Amino acid sequence: MLDSVVNINGILTPGNRATVSVFDHGFLYGDGVYETLRSYNRKPFLLKQHFTRLRTSARRLLLQNLPSDRELESRILETIPTVHPTGEVTIRILVTRGVGELSYNPTACPTPTTIIITRPHHNPPDEVIRKGIKLIVASVVRNHPRSVDPSIKSNNLLNNILAMQEAFQLGAAEAILLNQRGELTECSQSNLFAVRNGVALTPPLKSGLLEGVTRNFLFEVGAQLGTQVRECVLTEEDFHSVDELFITSTTREIVPVVSVGNQVIGDGTPGPITSALLAKLREMAQAANSPIEESNSKL
Repeated sequence: MLDSVVNINGILTPGNRATVSVFDHGFLYGDGVYETLRSYNRKPFLLKQHFTRLRTSARRLLLQNLPSDRELESRILETIPTVHPTGEVTIRILVTRGVGELSYNPTACPTPTTIIITRPHHNPPDEVIRKGIKLIVASVVRNHPRSVDPSIKSNNLLNNILAMQEAFQLGAAEAILLNQRGELTECSQSNLFAVRNGVALTPPLKSGLLEGVTRNFLFEVGAQLGTQVRECVLTEEDFHSVDELFITSTTREIVPVVSVGNQVIGDGTPGPITSALLAKLREMAQAANSPIEESNSKL
């Protein structure tokens, strides 16, 4: 088994030998889109939702001729047995403009490059779930929707990178990005939720953020648990009054937040709503994904 397997345009390659052309516009300009998935019971979770978002992002970039959903799923399933014998996997799909002349004209690249990176999945350490994490509010603001719209999940992640560099320097695990009005949007690699009076609140899409697949799934999780989950405009002032705070993402599920900068959230420990939502999310994900039969690898 390998530490990573990369499928480039339908060809399986060990991760340490995977390459793309320096003339690929994904490398030259960050011109492309991506999705990150994970498996439960070795089966990709919420695959349809990820494919839908991938194609929506691609349309926004006028990126055409993507492989079909059936083909993408086939390529993903082909890699899973080669990268991990029994455990779960993390899957990253990237579709770039492709190889072409040094030009912004999309017609310079007639064929997109499709890459699927598959690696063993690792959940956040148990200690992180027990003790929670620290966030900061980044000095970098979220892209304005009329600039580089955050609703496009593009390979150009410089805005997120700058925010995370600030978090690393301050010893934080994530960085919250504000919009131009000072509203909370999301974190550099996750969506944000606050709990007040038993209700889980998350910034609305109109505040300028990516519509997270796990974020959306949490509305279903809350409904099953009997916990209200809804959108609400939030600002930094809300950190003084919320009872709990947590982030969501595909690879980390739900992670409790115990402080933002110097502001302690609630009593400074992970809260009961956060813990209950995480347990229910895991239960529903496991129930939704039955084990799959694995075919022989072509690697």
